[in-house]
Amino acid sequence: MNVCKKLAQNLVLVLLVLFSASCAFDGRIHRSEAEADPFESINRPIFEFNYQFDKYILKPLAKGYRAITNQFIRERIHGIITNIKEPISMVNHLLQADPKATVVSLNRFVINSTLGLAGMFDVADGWGLKKEETGFNATLAHWCIKDGPYIVLPFWGPSTPRATVGLIADGFANPVYWATLNDANVRDKIIYSYAAVSSVSMREAALDIGDDLERNSVDFYATMRSAYLQNQSKLRCFNDDGSAGQTYDFDFGIEEEDAAFDEMEEE
Repeated sequence: MNVCKKLAQNLVLVLLVLFSASCAFDGRIHRSEAEADPFESINRPIFEFNYQFDKYILKPLAKGYRAITNQFIRERIHGIITNIKEPISMVNHLLQADPKATVVSLNRFVINSTLGLAGMFDVADGWGLKKEETGFNATLAHWCIKDGPYIVLPFWGPSTPRATVGLIADGFANPVYWATLNDANVRDKIIYSYAAVSSVSMREAALDIGDDLERNSVDFYATMRSAYLQNQSKLRCFNDDGSAGQTYDFDFGIEEEDAAFDEMEEE
């Protein structure tokens, strides 16, 4: 754990440097791709590393997971993972000064954790309590914090300093972290197991859409960057007029997984 803390401290220092670099840009919280990717010469090798890691490790695991399970089982596992993350949305709705959404998230977590059997079934959705997933990145954007330059994180993928800070904050808000905080004997085992299952589940849900995107891309790096940045632009500042440019109908991270599962349920 000392090693993890040291890595976290180093990451925070790097993010501070990147945030400082972003101050050279104008006051907009979103910018054009040419302005947003000043570290392309560094990002591309990291992107290639992630691509190879995905090709030879994560993607085969996702295909194996799909092969040994059926859609029903995958939806139940996805439901549990989504339910675990509901308190993250609840906290961030509160930080975004949205009491109605905060109460909805709280009720969803209580109902699905009990009647929904730990989230395997989204009972709350059937009662009209719709999922409104959000995170600390969206909270920072809501309060008009600039996203900073585009970066590619090892193993994780497309990000920005703001999104990376949000990722770390959401990790600390995750109930899995708090549930294992005082039990050093099982903490690492549970956290790493949870991260592994979440990653494989997320990657399995994105198998088809990821393959289509790569197949239709001349420059896969540029396509992923464009898709990510345009999805980031959907996060609005509270005093924004709401206008936005054209965006890809393609999400990353858990949003990507949720979209894939929603499509399954509609079929």
